[in-house]
Amino acid sequence: MSTVCIICGGGPAPGINTVIASVIKTFVGDGYRVIGVHDGYKGLFSDEPCIEEFTYRKAENFFSRGGSVLKMSRFKPKDEDFNIDIFKKEDISLLVTIGGDDTASTANRITKFLELHEIKISNIHVPKTIDNDLPLAEGIPTFGFMTAKEKGVEIGKVVKSESITSGNWYVMMLMGREAGHLALEVGRSIQSDMIIIPEMFPNTQITIEKIIKLIISSIVKKKILNMDHGVCVISEGIFHFLKKEDIEHYGIIFNYDAHGHPELNEISKAHIINKLLTKCTKALNLGVKSRPIEVGYSLRCADPCASDLSYCMDLGKGVKTLYDAGHSGCMVSMNLKGNIVPIYLKDVEDSEGKICTRLVNMENEIIRTTFTGSILYLNEKDMKAASKFLDNPEDYKYDNIMDNKK
Repeated sequence: MSTVCIICGGGPAPGINTVIASVIKTFVGDGYRVIGVHDGYKGLFSDEPCIEEFTYRKAENFFSRGGSVLKMSRFKPKDEDFNIDIFKKEDISLLVTIGGDDTASTANRITKFLELHEIKISNIHVPKTIDNDLPLAEGIPTFGFMTAKEKGVEIGKVVKSESITSGNWYVMMLMGREAGHLALEVGRSIQSDMIIIPEMFPNTQITIEKIIKLIISSIVKKKILNMDHGVCVISEGIFHFLKKEDIEHYGIIFNYDAHGHPELNEISKAHIINKLLTKCTKALNLGVKSRPIEVGYSLRCADPCASDLSYCMDLGKGVKTLYDAGHSGCMVSMNLKGNIVPIYLKDVEDSEGKICTRLVNMENEIIRTTFTGSILYLNEKDMKAASKFLDNPEDYKYDNIMDNKK
């Protein structure tokens, strides 16, 4: 009996269990054996992997639950860690990897390893991340993103009401790694006064000073409108693009994971930005209070929303569609017509073999008009009114902060 092996890498995202259950049901129903290996790639290549046998009945019990029945790991194997022991011992014909860009990048390396050694094992990756940053077709989300957006908006709506009720400003920081998809969509949905994502800085280096100035620009704009409350939504991705000396200047210290990413969740980024913002607003005598809100872990293990439930079920079934058609070394995806399509990992890798990151498309009209017509900031016509609150309002004009050319 041929065996299908499932592993999960990276961090949790809503819908993992739905994908796992869908893969199990689809393959077990067609006579395959399905196993899961705990601890991601660390477990897959260990001398004593922790293996779980899956049945249709087990899948029924967890398909709609948040979290993951398979323990996850961010372990990044070196090339010398690769071996085929478990593949031979368990008679594995298909490896299903579930994860984000780092897990996909390692899956890409495994595909090349198997091909080099002429080992006939298929490898299909299921794109998982609340960051929505894997290179799928535009308009097609990674699974987990829609649930994270929904839960983030629920929190954001409460924060917005709190802001209006208390008369305070709130700095709301959301996960997103290098991309700003989640912060953008949450910010748009709650009509936040300012949205700050990495992709909005095409003409200038991101600095902490510019981030603070953008928030102050929004604060003063609302003061002109006779309001002292507001919400600023920020993507944690900004920290990926800050220069080391800028980070160190403010006494911020990050550790880095096996993939070279800063461990952003070790500290509260919202607290850091809010503390620096408070210092500046006091120095400028703006008379506002601000509070930090960190949104991250509370989204990752939520029960999947309705759209993610059906989407994850389709992706799980799509794994078998691609496998039966002979595809390998690819991500399972859907096109805008709802058809299952493969995206070959080798086609979306960079020069180092790492899977490319999908950033927010700032040329998209809806996104572009969010930054030109929805968020609030000082522009040229506000300079006279802003001079009532700032000695140097030109320093807080949006185009000047962003180095936009006329």
